[in-house]
Amino acid sequence: MSLRPAPEETRPLRIAHVITRLINGGADENTVLSCNHAAQRGHEVFLIHGAETRPEILEKVDARVTVVPVASLVRPISPLSDTRAFYDLTRTFRRFGTDVVHTHTSKAGILGRLAARASRVPVIVHGTHIVPFVNVGRAEKLLYLRAERAVQGITHAFIDVSTGMRDLCLEAGVGTSERHHVIQSGFDLSRFKDAQAPEDWRGLLRVRPGEPRPPVLLMLAVFEPRKRHLDFLERLPRIVARVPAVRLVLAGDGKLRRPVEARIRTLGLERNVVLAGFYRHPERLIALADVCVMASVREGLPRAVVQYLAGGKPVVVADLPGIHDVLRDDVNGLVVPSQDLDALADSVAALLEDDPRRARLARGAAATDLSSWDAVRMGERIEAVYADLIRTSRPTPDLSAVSP
Repeated sequence: MSLRPAPEETRPLRIAHVITRLINGGADENTVLSCNHAAQRGHEVFLIHGAETRPEILEKVDARVTVVPVASLVRPISPLSDTRAFYDLTRTFRRFGTDVVHTHTSKAGILGRLAARASRVPVIVHGTHIVPFVNVGRAEKLLYLRAERAVQGITHAFIDVSTGMRDLCLEAGVGTSERHHVIQSGFDLSRFKDAQAPEDWRGLLRVRPGEPRPPVLLMLAVFEPRKRHLDFLERLPRIVARVPAVRLVLAGDGKLRRPVEARIRTLGLERNVVLAGFYRHPERLIALADVCVMASVREGLPRAVVQYLAGGKPVVVADLPGIHDVLRDDVNGLVVPSQDLDALADSVAALLEDDPRRARLARGAAATDLSSWDAVRMGERIEAVYADLIRTSRPTPDLSAVSP
């Protein structure tokens, strides 16, 4: 199939980013930052998103970015909605004369790449923020793996947030090594390095005037199953038994908010758990924390973990494929086996009890080289991938090249 002529490198590109939902997760923030950088560089940028959104993240979108809602793009598998979304995306790409389609997350990644292929978009890129076929049930794994393999042949480049994500894709036969580019998920590093704790920390932690500041444990995570809030709460009594005054601050929101509230009451942990909701200045919570934690079972490389380190705080985390890109066990944090949340809780308690070790890990966190996670650097590296693909004018592969 022939391409329309590739755009001249001197001409701004028309770039469409596609994501299933715009909430307050790491992939969503990454997508918005990527859009903003491209728009600031003079490209014409379209942010195409599905039905589920949060106003807080939409507020972060640069005014030069055209935001395009597609109501048919929903997260659950829905043959009728998915078919509509495919045609809606196809029409949208054609209407904008898109030069580059950059998809994010699993559902938008599959439908967006197929629609880009049908629209003869010259460059098709997929952002791998998470591998959907790892740490899921057998049926779900086979479904996602088959879908990812089916569209890998029409994907000119993959942008992986960690080496772990790249390696899992290659092991599964999703893409080839020359098409995978590891570009860390950037953010404003200085915002976290220079942060101060909230002035109203007493009110936040429910501490009366004159009472000492309690030990603070922080988890920044959207309230959804793979983050394992409920499972971690079940282990919190192990920590409270050793550190009775501890406060676990859960910052974030989502569909599991009410089940989390109910579990806190059932376990009698009202005194020890603080639900901060969506917090506009997470860097201040990190500055307040003594230890930061991440219990996720399925991630790429959580931006929150890198933000913890940028804030100079020791991290206790369940092992993840990309985590060792930044975390060194017993140097800037502690890594425990993914399925052993008892060990995660015990490691947190031990660290809260051990002031010298906690201080040593905090120094290690502050010394971690995070320059690759700078937001501007991320934008520049993504733009370089686009430019290389445009320059080489790779033809869109025929459907016969699509893997079974």
